[in-house]
Amino acid sequence: MNLFADFETRIKNALESLDIIKEKRSEVDFGRVAVEPPRDPSHGDVATNAAMVLAKPLGTNPRVLADIIAEALRSDADIDEVSVAGPGFINIRLSTGYWQNLLSSMIGAGLGYGRSTLGKGRKANVEYVSANPTGPMHVGHCRGAVVGDALANLLEFAGYDVTKEYYINDAGSQIDVLARSVFLRYREALGENIGEIPSGLYPGDYLVPVGRELAAEYGPRLHNMPEEDWLPIVKDKAIDAMMAMIRDDLDALNVHHDIFFSERTLHANGAQRIRQAINDLTFKGHVYKGTLPPPKGQLPEDWEDREQTLFRSTEVGDDMDRPLIKSDGSYTYFAADVAYFKDKYDRGYDEMIYVLGADHGGYVKRLEALARAVSGGKAKLTVLLCQLVKLFRNGEPVKMSKRAGNFVTLRDVVDEVGRDAVRFMMLYRKSSEPLDFDFAKVTEQSKDNPVFYVQYAHARCASVFRQAQKAFPDMDVESLDLQAHVGLISDEQELRLVAKLAEYPRVIEAAAQAQEPHRLAFYLYDLASSFHGLWSKGSENADLRFVNDKNRQLSVARLGLVHAVASVLKSGLAITGTAAPEEMR
Repeated sequence: MNLFADFETRIKNALESLDIIKEKRSEVDFGRVAVEPPRDPSHGDVATNAAMVLAKPLGTNPRVLADIIAEALRSDADIDEVSVAGPGFINIRLSTGYWQNLLSSMIGAGLGYGRSTLGKGRKANVEYVSANPTGPMHVGHCRGAVVGDALANLLEFAGYDVTKEYYINDAGSQIDVLARSVFLRYREALGENIGEIPSGLYPGDYLVPVGRELAAEYGPRLHNMPEEDWLPIVKDKAIDAMMAMIRDDLDALNVHHDIFFSERTLHANGAQRIRQAINDLTFKGHVYKGTLPPPKGQLPEDWEDREQTLFRSTEVGDDMDRPLIKSDGSYTYFAADVAYFKDKYDRGYDEMIYVLGADHGGYVKRLEALARAVSGGKAKLTVLLCQLVKLFRNGEPVKMSKRAGNFVTLRDVVDEVGRDAVRFMMLYRKSSEPLDFDFAKVTEQSKDNPVFYVQYAHARCASVFRQAQKAFPDMDVESLDLQAHVGLISDEQELRLVAKLAEYPRVIEAAAQAQEPHRLAFYLYDLASSFHGLWSKGSENADLRFVNDKNRQLSVARLGLVHAVASVLKSGLAITGTAAPEEMR
């Protein structure tokens, strides 16, 4: 049950019954009526702005209207108190019985509590990571991988039909550079002294095994071929090896995609799919022949001072038109983006989300314009930019990886601190803000380490059940009816914890709508804090302990509360891609 959705319905039903509403019902829109937690918890459990947003169309004073609404709400048996604050905010305090019934429904729902139908089965494609297959993944890719994966999990939990996709940039000049870098390592494997890696090639040691595999498979035959013959062979081998490495790195981070889409497939058969996509835009009136003025600042690689085939993207929201076909007849990089988006749209996705690095900020408007042009405004495209991650160890910047050559690899970070710490901490700040990641802080066992604090709360929940088994040896804690005695949950501290649990469905929907999975990480920390706080109260006051060996029924009731906490923690941690341990040492 979603507490806030429940009371939104109740409040709107109460509004419908008011004479002042009935007289002007056609002029009143309930769409802006919101029900949410009050800013100050001491004011109540839920608050509504109904009087504030409806007073003007009804031609009355917000405070007067608030008093009328409040009186109507007082007849609800689940409401203990209704008060009007300020210019017309309505604060509602719920009955103990309502909280007890809500807790019972949470226990019954288990790990399904908080699931939403918000998405209504809409097909959503979340494309994330999409690193060039030219080497191991670096820590910058790590943040996008976690944000994209957690967002996809979140949307699925909120009722969307989600596909996780990786776009393999396996076409273009960087792949030629990769192949030539591997060929150098192949010559090295044959016994040649290659000296220092030339500027412009990839210097990392990760290419050494690929060169050795080529030497073992082909011997010196490749060395005797002209470049146009060995280049495609080495390209295929290099891309396969890099993607195997990338998949392995992603697996270590608990990131798994449903689809790996190859850019090379767009260029196959004379770039037929790119040509068809441009033809489709042309048919819709979005393509023309023309020239572009030089852009301000540094000139992009695809700019030419000649007539080209251009996408009329300024008519669909972009800040400049974009070249599709150069004057020499070759396709621009953006032309492949056109074909790729059209492919997604043709696959039936209603929403496409691109999770990109901060250096792709210039892509936002052109991709949004592309979505409007291709779909006629039917498909929604969102670009989420992930800001940089700075690595520290005890406050000192971390040095680069020797294996990678010039950056810190994702695997370096995961191997040192574990994937749970990496995943949770990558979400513990809004993705549009820079993130400082300190190896020392994310491994310390304290409240200041969010991932430890949240996982420790789940482990404590499991320990409560172990304590109950010891206190009541004849009790089968695995098959208890945890809903049987929820009526005994009445202490103010316990009810506050139930209220915190009640926020979960609202957090899920708000985070999914805003496409901000960090909201879930923040909530899990707050829930853990509430649980740890009640645990500490039990240490100070035996009457508040979760397990009371002198009161079996109260202990069962509190086990139900702990079960609900554990379920939400486990559910939320699963969405973030983080484990929910039952023991921590």
